[in-house]
Amino acid sequence: MPSAASAAGPTLAGSGNEKRVRFGDRLQLSGRLPAGATSVVQLEYAPGGQSFRAVSKTTADASGAYRFSIRPRRSGRYRTVSPEGFSSTRAVTVVARLAGRADRHVRAGSRVGVRGRLAPGLGGRRVRLELATARGWRVVDRTLTGAGGRYRAVWRASQSGRYRLRVRFAGDGANSAVSRTLRGRVYVYRPGLASWYGPGLYGNPLGCGGTLTYGTLGVAHKSLPCGTKVTVRYRGRSITVPVVDRGPYVGAREFDLTSATKSRIGFGSVGTVWVAH
Repeated sequence: MPSAASAAGPTLAGSGNEKRVRFGDRLQLSGRLPAGATSVVQLEYAPGGQSFRAVSKTTADASGAYRFSIRPRRSGRYRTVSPEGFSSTRAVTVVARLAGRADRHVRAGSRVGVRGRLAPGLGGRRVRLELATARGWRVVDRTLTGAGGRYRAVWRASQSGRYRLRVRFAGDGANSAVSRTLRGRVYVYRPGLASWYGPGLYGNPLGCGGTLTYGTLGVAHKSLPCGTKVTVRYRGRSITVPVVDRGPYVGAREFDLTSATKSRIGFGSVGTVWVAH
């Protein structure tokens, strides 16, 4: 077949322009037949560097207008064909879909597992796991998709803190690149000896400003900057609160929880909590 569009053939809206569509979304392709042309129109598709093949047929209306609605899986070129000839091509880039979820609460030194799926669900595609740092995203693991596009990746969390992770697919001949920041933070905890305070001290000034009340949410710490967010976890319950006061100054205790913070996580009197900051 000749490579140029036939002058007497159908037209295709947007020919010569590139269209981007996410995998799974519908793509509308429309055009018009020349006056007096046969009403049957065929849609053809060609992956990169390959020949065209038929993917669908439709019938034009009385005015010669026609429309195709498809869900493309791979990037490539489309054209329409009628007995009178064929249209110019329309380039379509299909952006992959990437989903994932990570373990949310782990202890320092443990592995954070990430699981997800890349669609279309092909095996052997490269997915990177990246960690947000002050200098940008840093790759912490590389993996390949398996059956159905599913993947697993791992990051070993060496220090306590609250972290953001994302997964990234750099793209290939079938689909364009995509990245996904995983929902929620990953909390990496270390142990800390804690106590609590409140009754008899309500109305007293806080070391970081303000007044201690029954409802004050926060922790006291000797040196962490005021306002530092600290996530405290105890027996499966966690809360993120700011440093609002100074202390404690008893033994090896590191944190003093306000009464409201203690109540939220069901903490006792003195003991070990898990903290991330």
